[in-house]
Amino acid sequence: MKLFSAAFLAIAATNVSAFAPSRGHLSQRTAALSATTSSEEDRRSFVTKSAATTAAGVIAASTAGVPLPASAAATKQWRQVKVPFEDTVYDIDFDSPTHGYIVGARGSFAETNDGGATWEPRSFSNLDAEEEITYRFQVVSFEGGEGWVLGKPTLLLHTKDSGKSWERIPLSPKLPGEPTGILATGPNSAEMITSSGAVYVTENAGRNWKAQVKETIDATLNRISSSGVSGASYFTGSIVNEQRDSKGSYLAVSSRGNFFLTWEPGQDFWIPHNRGTPRRIQNMGFVRGEIKNGLWMTLNGGKLLVSKTTDLQAEEFPFEEANIKTGGYGITDVAWRNDDE
Repeated sequence: MKLFSAAFLAIAATNVSAFAPSRGHLSQRTAALSATTSSEEDRRSFVTKSAATTAAGVIAASTAGVPLPASAAATKQWRQVKVPFEDTVYDIDFDSPTHGYIVGARGSFAETNDGGATWEPRSFSNLDAEEEITYRFQVVSFEGGEGWVLGKPTLLLHTKDSGKSWERIPLSPKLPGEPTGILATGPNSAEMITSSGAVYVTENAGRNWKAQVKETIDATLNRISSSGVSGASYFTGSIVNEQRDSKGSYLAVSSRGNFFLTWEPGQDFWIPHNRGTPRRIQNMGFVRGEIKNGLWMTLNGGKLLVSKTTDLQAEEFPFEEANIKTGGYGITDVAWRNDDE
């Protein structure tokens, strides 16, 4: 899921159309705001140069080893955007360059018609005010004017008219795990994943859902751990994060950070993989948005590993450590702008 600070969003000040529709990613999409620095500058020199432009009190704090606040290190490429609530924003999506929605905690829901420059609060007509505030809206996804909103406690809403009206979609209480992601894929169509790794698709606006995986992650782990395969002792724990690439493949990380799993459309079950390092996995994702391009992995201590080959049947991937200077600070997310950056 995307997780923004509670009071504002940030957008590129030099770009008139601040946001554009995104495709291919389910929940657990994390928003990262990047400041551009020279590749030869390490964190210490960057902090030192930033401190030189701040007040004397901040300079004193930085020389004492206290990190600067994010606002002091921000560049002019970003500007603050006010939203009409103070609660945490969890996700954002657009169905055109100008029209989109954000969702968040305590029933937070807002709409923009100017590319994200301004936001207006909205509510769902089929939820009363007292009921709406009890939900944490975690995911929003739009495609061609058709949208879906996923909330917690479990709630699924669907619109066919760009958000003018919403329908509540009932979900079976027997679903394996809680729904954690929803992706609009076309007219009356969507893809949903649960916290147990169950993947479902609908082609009739949520009236029926068809399972894409024959067994959940828990079932896969139990089967492998009792099968005597090499390294099975690593495959224990629960899953807290699932990510989807632009072609429908999934990646999941253990809550204990000691292994990860992959799944591609057409496979009957998830395939677990050793992490290949004694350090705990912080996060993982796809190189340039697709599993075929490789995977990246961040570890405790600010380490970044990249594997550009993906043999999904292998127990371990050939990860190589990237030459990146973090000063020991952890890396929470990674994204590619092109093949080289």
